[in-house]
Amino acid sequence: MSTVTNDIRRRPTVGVGLAVALGAAFSFGMSGAWARGLIDAGWTPGAAVTARVWVAALILLVPTLIALRGRWRAVRRNAGMIVAYGLLAVTATQLCYFQAVAVMDVGIALLIEYTAPVAVILWLWIRRGERPGGRSILGAGIAFIGLILMLDIVTGARLDPAGILWALAAMIGAAAYFVLSARADTGLPPIALAGLGLLLGAVGLTAAGAVGVVPLAWSTHDVAYRFGTVPWFVPVLAIGVLATALAYVLGITSTRMLGSRLASFVALAEVIAALLFGWMLLGQLPDALQAVGGVLVLAGVVVVKLGEPAAPALVEPVTEHDLAA
Repeated sequence: MSTVTNDIRRRPTVGVGLAVALGAAFSFGMSGAWARGLIDAGWTPGAAVTARVWVAALILLVPTLIALRGRWRAVRRNAGMIVAYGLLAVTATQLCYFQAVAVMDVGIALLIEYTAPVAVILWLWIRRGERPGGRSILGAGIAFIGLILMLDIVTGARLDPAGILWALAAMIGAAAYFVLSARADTGLPPIALAGLGLLLGAVGLTAAGAVGVVPLAWSTHDVAYRFGTVPWFVPVLAIGVLATALAYVLGITSTRMLGSRLASFVALAEVIAALLFGWMLLGQLPDALQAVGGVLVLAGVVVVKLGEPAAPALVEPVTEHDLAA
């Protein structure tokens, strides 16, 4: 999910922007496989998410404070949106995704989550009366057929209802991520929104764990992956540093280079990355029918995005801080 931005259009080298966007997608895509190893070693999904968010929040804390110099009025003005971003776009999405990968393949879980653009279209239609065009409806239909094939409903395979529900909940959180990240009128630097959201998410998860709402259990035993075993802190740092903090920074940078529309297309590479890391670290691969379904899901999401109206180029709001500089 690499579209945390206020859709600023600049024109650096497109090739560099594409490379950075692919880096962001692959960074985000590795989280599920690393987390599954922790979960199999005795960690609860809540503990894995809490560790991930705290590591990333602490890494981004200083850059966030620097970015917010002279902009604290914008923080107070958008307090509600920031809280919603932290609880929905960060905490709910990651917690539900990790709950899903605890009982199903990481690639399949992420494919379900990546039907979020279809949910966004439906939300805008219901909430704002923005009727989708024919191309968007066609894309939603293709994605739905792909989802049926991917879940092996046709062959009558045994499904894990809890895993599917968690993945769908992650999809709703991801849809909230896209909706909230698209707001360009906040005056908040993108890295500040990411940093504040991660910090709120970390505090919220810790509080929920303290009162027993989110089960928190962890282990210091070595964690087994396909290539061998590693100390527990290796996947924790990999998730927090590479799959969260670095991923957000690369995502912000690439979106500023490419614009949110093109960057969101490139972000679909996250699904390929999740499948790749699921195979490399866990030996997980979808069967032939699931692979066809996954291709249809991706194709449907692309068609939905092609059916969206092109967003106009926006200029970042000028603040008192900018004028004083």
